[in-house]
Amino acid sequence: MSAPNTVSMQQAIEQPSRLASVAAMPQLALVGAGILLAVVVLGLAAPLLSHWGPTQIDFSAIDAAPGAHGHLLGTDMNGMDLWSRSIHAIRVDLGVALASVAIAMIVGGALGGLIGYLGGWLDEIAMRMVDVMQSFPAFVLALAVATLLGRGIADLIAVIALVSALSYIRVMRGEVRTTRELGYVEAARSAGESSRSILFRHVVPNSLRPMLVIAPLNCGWAILTLAGLSFLGFGVALPQAEWGAMISNGTDDLVRGHWYPSVVPGIALFVTVLGFNFLGEGLLDRRARERPE
Repeated sequence: MSAPNTVSMQQAIEQPSRLASVAAMPQLALVGAGILLAVVVLGLAAPLLSHWGPTQIDFSAIDAAPGAHGHLLGTDMNGMDLWSRSIHAIRVDLGVALASVAIAMIVGGALGGLIGYLGGWLDEIAMRMVDVMQSFPAFVLALAVATLLGRGIADLIAVIALVSALSYIRVMRGEVRTTRELGYVEAARSAGESSRSILFRHVVPNSLRPMLVIAPLNCGWAILTLAGLSFLGFGVALPQAEWGAMISNGTDDLVRGHWYPSVVPGIALFVTVLGFNFLGEGLLDRRARERPE
């Protein structure tokens, strides 16, 4: 049989298995992934979906109602288009969330892996420090750090990454402590491999899955934290488009009966976090079903 035919047969065999893997995903996770895909598409296509810029002011349409003066979802008290600002804010909120969670996974995973593998006094001291920091509510801790670092995008990523890294340290440390006692790790140790080689070639790669499973839930929390910090004045500042800042800016309009400046970004925030939660809960459910009895 020729090589091209062999390759085509392998692809034909692999294709159904990939489809079966997708079909085996919990329905909740698929719904969440669909929501997030739609949100990402809106964020990427934002400049094409509105002829108003996110910070462009229409002085003839201050606090305009939805549909008035050519503004699909109305304008805020500054005359800025709510539809344009809501979809442009996707880039900020998702960007900060994904960047902060990625940094938290790398830093927290590395520290947790090292702590869990070495154990001993390092494990005791490090985990007591983590316990102390996690004794504070996560948002309060983020708020305290944000007051020290500042309200720039890079500062906010660092704040959320620092708080999120604590959970990854704990998760990775627990997984590594379990994995390091398995048979193939003992075999590598008996074969004379160095501790560094065993840690990064055998232990860490086989301990990553729990961190990847909880990552969507942490992304949802990161978006809520960014919105909360911005709402309180410690996050993204106006006129930059960000959901929490937009909700805060529209609170005064609620008293006058103008619901849309706060409700529109609030719905965008709710839907996005719901998508991450659906995806995360679905992955957790799948992991629970795959775990042996």
